[in-house]
Amino acid sequence: MSHVAHELVTQPACWERAAELAPVRRAVLPQPGERTAIVGCGTSYYMAQAAAVLREEAGQGETDAFPASEFPRHRRYDRVVALTRSGTTTEVLDLLAGLRDAGVATTAVIGDPATPVMALADELVVLDFADEQSVVQTRFATTALTLLRAHVGAHGPAVVADARTALAEPLPEGLDTRAEFTFLGRGWSVGLANEAALKMREASLSWAESYPAMEYRHGPISVTGPGTVTWSLGDAPEGLAEQVLATGAEWVAGRLDPLAELVRVHRLALAVAAHRGLDPDAPRNLTRSVILTAGEEAVR
Repeated sequence: MSHVAHELVTQPACWERAAELAPVRRAVLPQPGERTAIVGCGTSYYMAQAAAVLREEAGQGETDAFPASEFPRHRRYDRVVALTRSGTTTEVLDLLAGLRDAGVATTAVIGDPATPVMALADELVVLDFADEQSVVQTRFATTALTLLRAHVGAHGPAVVADARTALAEPLPEGLDTRAEFTFLGRGWSVGLANEAALKMREASLSWAESYPAMEYRHGPISVTGPGTVTWSLGDAPEGLAEQVLATGAEWVAGRLDPLAELVRVHRLALAVAAHRGLDPDAPRNLTRSVILTAGEEAVR
């Protein structure tokens, strides 16, 4: 079994532990009314997108999400939360150092505390039980999001039950032979759709894209047709499924909690990789952490 295959099936247990940890670490997570930014890179950025929408929907305060490399340093925030599995990514460390010098409160949600992030963030929430050996992130990312969901009251036992269903039920037949995938979301699940497309690209080298569900109808549907899979993470706008099916594409309706639907996509990515003879633990051109030194990327 590959590392990523093992890690993705442990997600329900990790989510339960994150939900238990959320009230324990409440004081170092964004407080109601704080103007907050959540940052990350790659997968962590997409989790930040989802968490920002959930926090605003919960009435907790204005919340933005940014890639760490694109954080607008001229804006003022009460707290910045950094999601970083490795604790070594160059952009995250540079941003935290700058925010420390500017006196902005920071919290890092991390997988490995024995990393440079310890000296740069004001507060840490350690999810070492969800850390991973794989390059391709699954459980750390979804566990970090679960922590933030639980913190704003948007997580419950039904989410974990749906994740177990996502692991137990067979995938729709024939999807592992498809070459093109489109993922759609609404509200907080737009970030999950972005992450679903990234997983398909990383693990299986698939052509994959993602959109807010209604934006998909404003142009991107033109490239949809036979051989395409269009997957909705969460409820789709009325009539959209029929429009997709009319193109000859396959429609996959999101029946479970959107985060559990992402677990189904994790499984699909591995199934497509297996069909193509790819090793998901050795994705092309990727490393576990992006560390830039003297203008070059170091493998970490």
